[in-house]
Amino acid sequence: MCGIVGYVGHRDCTDVLINGLSKLEYRGYDSAGIAVFNHNQKIHVAKSKGRLQNLIDRMNQDGKPTGCAGIGHTRWATHGEPSDINSHPHSGGRVTIVHNGIIENYKEIKDYLADKGVTFSSDTDTEVAAKLLDYNYNGSPIETITETIRDLEGSYALGIIFADHPNVVYAVRKESPLIVGVGENESFIASDVPAVLDYTKDYYLLEHEEIAVLTESGVQIYDSFGRKIQKELKTADWDVEAIGKGGYEHFMLKEIHEQPTAIRNTIMPRIKDGLPNLEECGITLDTLRNFRQIFIVACGTAMHAGMVGKYVIEKIARVPVIVDIASEFRYRNPIVGEGDLVIIISQSGETADSKAAMHLAKKMGAKTLAIVNAMGSSIAREADMLIYTHAGPEIAVASTKAYMVQIAVMYLFAFEMALAVGKIDEDECRRLVAMLEETPEMIERLLEKKEMTQYIASSLITADSLLYIGRGLDYALSMEGSLKLKEISYIHSESYAAGELKHGTISLIHDGMPVIAVATQKELFDKTVSNIQEVKSRGAKVILICRDSYEPETNTADLKFGLPEFDDLLMPMIAVVPLQLIAYYTSVHKGNDVDKPRNLAKSVTVE
Repeated sequence: MCGIVGYVGHRDCTDVLINGLSKLEYRGYDSAGIAVFNHNQKIHVAKSKGRLQNLIDRMNQDGKPTGCAGIGHTRWATHGEPSDINSHPHSGGRVTIVHNGIIENYKEIKDYLADKGVTFSSDTDTEVAAKLLDYNYNGSPIETITETIRDLEGSYALGIIFADHPNVVYAVRKESPLIVGVGENESFIASDVPAVLDYTKDYYLLEHEEIAVLTESGVQIYDSFGRKIQKELKTADWDVEAIGKGGYEHFMLKEIHEQPTAIRNTIMPRIKDGLPNLEECGITLDTLRNFRQIFIVACGTAMHAGMVGKYVIEKIARVPVIVDIASEFRYRNPIVGEGDLVIIISQSGETADSKAAMHLAKKMGAKTLAIVNAMGSSIAREADMLIYTHAGPEIAVASTKAYMVQIAVMYLFAFEMALAVGKIDEDECRRLVAMLEETPEMIERLLEKKEMTQYIASSLITADSLLYIGRGLDYALSMEGSLKLKEISYIHSESYAAGELKHGTISLIHDGMPVIAVATQKELFDKTVSNIQEVKSRGAKVILICRDSYEPETNTADLKFGLPEFDDLLMPMIAVVPLQLIAYYTSVHKGNDVDKPRNLAKSVTVE
């Protein structure tokens, strides 16, 4: 959530900042602003509630700041409602800042400064940080920043400019991610790599409480004691084309179509002689044998990937798995410790609750395994073992290909775990791996059936509410399908285990209410059909996701999306595709902003 950019160099700073912020719109925001040193070396601030275009329109009307150094921000409201006043940047007088994260002790600091006669104009914790920097300012920006961050509690990434140090940008972070891009005679700060890819692929990853100083002559980095340090310069493996729409109407549709390639990129390097090989990730057969139980901890879509992993691991490896929402894991005093494995799944590798859950697990003696897409992210660096997914950049807020490669990794892990504990032999493991290798081609065939998902979506746009139901792995799929729909269509949707309908939920069914039933598991199919008939007899309009070979009777389903024959265990890899497309086309039919749904952020870096 939120996006920071900063620039020092020879280009028009405003153009660079706006371009960078546009590349970070996927993170979610409700206002935008910039602060630029103009040619008179004065700080010119422009900001506006709403989309980035609102800021551009305002600058076209009021005058565009011009200069070669400045900072910018897209804000996602935490303290104070979305408004022009609460938008970033915020000024403390001699100091102007942009900020991602939350200052947890802002109230105490605000009261302290108020007692000293400092006044405030906004409701934000960010203004408090700006005023504290100004209060502490002694003429030395580095000394002032190091003194100030000792008083700040919480998570933050700050871009800072000082009025009496023109054309210099400072940055510091704790918990919230921040990179420093390095170009030819220019430098950048940004919340994420896409913001700088138009100009450079080279960057530094700032660690906790490291301070970056950007000047016309280059970048210098200091530790929290103000000592200059050397860091490894990294190179992004993304390119500008990878973060473009590639001719698709929306990023989400592009990313759904990229799933076959993403699966191949993720699994093929981890298969050797037909067997899963995760040694490069720190995982061997011997290490897997030592775990008595597994916890999978994640948020949102990543948690749903964990649910698929739970079913598969328990079914073929017979190792107990507990799936926890990261925010709940931390506060329920989990019984976890030595001999346990805690798997943290996070697309960004910066999810605040997931990071905190990993820290707790390590503190209690468990081993940790991270499954992440973002190279160099906090979770990736701090976990005991690491599996990178190779989804490439995912720009749409509603995750599709990141989820797909997460479950692909969970399958590889489950197969190797089952082999390690002797629940399957090498022949069976090879058979399962071979089927996993088939899934990209199966998905490509399903993507050719988009017209049916468009038709299904057209039947949903007037619905006030709907249900997704399924059993076993189909229930895990229903959870993800329901989340996708509600995220981008804004239709109320819930998922339920089909067998639980009679325990209260069936009372919600009324004439014409859509129910999307996922029924791909042969051993549970008849029971699921009986549950479908229960809702159908009460007036529900049933949309059935099942195998092509099943022809539903009129008392079972109104519409059907057929899937090719495949092994029950791997059906989630292909059955999720129509669920993604149904959500996408429903949102399109309703005229919503598919890639940037309201109130949502791509990377949730605060609790």
